[in-house]
Amino acid sequence: MNQLPEILVVDDNPADVTLVCESLAETRYRHCVRSVSDAAGALQYLKRAGKYASMVRPGLVILDLNLPRTRGHEVLAVLKAEASLCPIPVVVFSSSTAPSDVTLSYELGANCYVIKPGNLKGFIAAVRSIVDFWFGCACLPQENPVWKERNERSSYAHPAD
Repeated sequence: MNQLPEILVVDDNPADVTLVCESLAETRYRHCVRSVSDAAGALQYLKRAGKYASMVRPGLVILDLNLPRTRGHEVLAVLKAEASLCPIPVVVFSSSTAPSDVTLSYELGANCYVIKPGNLKGFIAAVRSIVDFWFGCACLPQENPVWKERNERSSYAHPAD
């Protein structure tokens, strides 16, 4: 039985987490959303440590930069420095419009940077666009459940060598 793809939302604002979850629930893609509210929880979850030992590794991380104690950039740096975690796509989803935050995010290996719109309609549209791209258009790493399912359903015939 195929597991649903996991999306990990890393954000300390409960209202933003709720909006992300509600926006994701209305997409055409089946998935399971998990959330953590700080950098320590994110790193434990991603490394499957402590209370997260039995969790499925996410196929996508939606990461806010403005986390308590440790900024999202530090989570991104650790995530992209570890070979087993590096293939996981990370979308920085932040209210920061600072060019330095955008540049640093990409330098640390973010797969994209999306600015959180300040209005509800824009916020929902941004989240849906993120998921439409990553689960509808992008080719994800082979170990990702979405990619496996897409390959199993594909009718594309590979040419013989």
